[in-house]
Amino acid sequence: MKTAEIKELTTAEIQERLATEKDNLTRMKLNHSISPLENPLQIKVTRRTIARLATELRAREINK
Repeated sequence: MKTAEIKELTTAEIQERLATEKDNLTRMKLNHSISPLENPLQIKVTRRTIARLATELRAREINK
């Protein structure tokens, strides 16, 4: 998810998406520890998406 796409979302949508991505990351890590994922770079991509979402939430919090 690109930064421009994240900025278009509402705060509630970002929080919902953040929770979903965190759950997804947890599942991927667990699955990867049991048997290797087909694309392990997806873990890295998901981690960065979580960081982008959290950064945007924090920026909105500071600007209020």
